[in-house]
Amino acid sequence: MAGSDNISTHSHKDFYKVLEVDYDANDEKIRFNYRRLALKWHPDKYKGDSDVTTKFQEINEAYEVLSDPAKRLDYDLTGTYEIDKYTLREYLARFKGMILTCNGLGIGHTSTWTKQVMETDGLSEK
Repeated sequence: MAGSDNISTHSHKDFYKVLEVDYDANDEKIRFNYRRLALKWHPDKYKGDSDVTTKFQEINEAYEVLSDPAKRLDYDLTGTYEIDKYTLREYLARFKGMILTCNGLGIGHTSTWTKQVMETDGLSEK
């Protein structure tokens, strides 16, 4: 039954926040934060507190997904990209790597469509 709970709540959790890492965190940072949090929230330290056990399971679930490149990609594509759940800063942080990559590929800030619209507007005024 616990397995079905994980599946139903999977898309509602932000695993990056659970592990307290940035959205573009590398494997080393994810592993480091997982170990730090797992030690901090280990149920043996809290003598069976069910809230602590739940937190510990959530940390393990987040690490299982974010530490596996295929699962992480799937999570990033289908996970918690719902705009209304994030502030603008958090949302842009998730896409920082993609934005930097696009600019690194020479894709400018002004799109081709914008240029075409501007040129078309200039023609219609003549």
